[in-house]
Amino acid sequence: MDTVFSWLENTWLAETIRSTAYLYPMLESIHIIGIALLIGPAAAFDLRLLGVGRRTLRVTTAANYLLRLSHLGFVIAAATGIAMFLPGANLLADRGSAPWKLGLILLAGINILIFHRRTYRSVADWDADQPTPVAARCAAVVSLTSWTGVTIAGRLLAYT
Repeated sequence: MDTVFSWLENTWLAETIRSTAYLYPMLESIHIIGIALLIGPAAAFDLRLLGVGRRTLRVTTAANYLLRLSHLGFVIAAATGIAMFLPGANLLADRGSAPWKLGLILLAGINILIFHRRTYRSVADWDADQPTPVAARCAAVVSLTSWTGVTIAGRLLAYT
């Protein structure tokens, strides 16, 4: 893998990011905005699945508004995260928090896939003023936990 990481560090994009004043800090700032757009709406949706606002907000309404923002946030966070990884790929890949961050992103993605392919298909039965199924509540807990872990592991990349 060191060869791949070295190749990534030597791409024109990595060199541009490394050598352009203020580009890396701008990427960090945009990355934080992406994280906020990803995790904020996802957390609000997860809280709805856990029963917050059950009597006033339909699950489908929350999904229609919140999950679109989360998708946008994911695209922004992923694109900027990859861009920030390139200039120091070898160093960052050796950090102890890197596998945790990637593993938790993978866990969150699998959780999303299972939720939307299975649990959410029956949303009409529990959309409004009904108790959320256990599977949906479990998905919400996994989501909240994994995205929190991704955020912590991402911050630790700078230090460990």
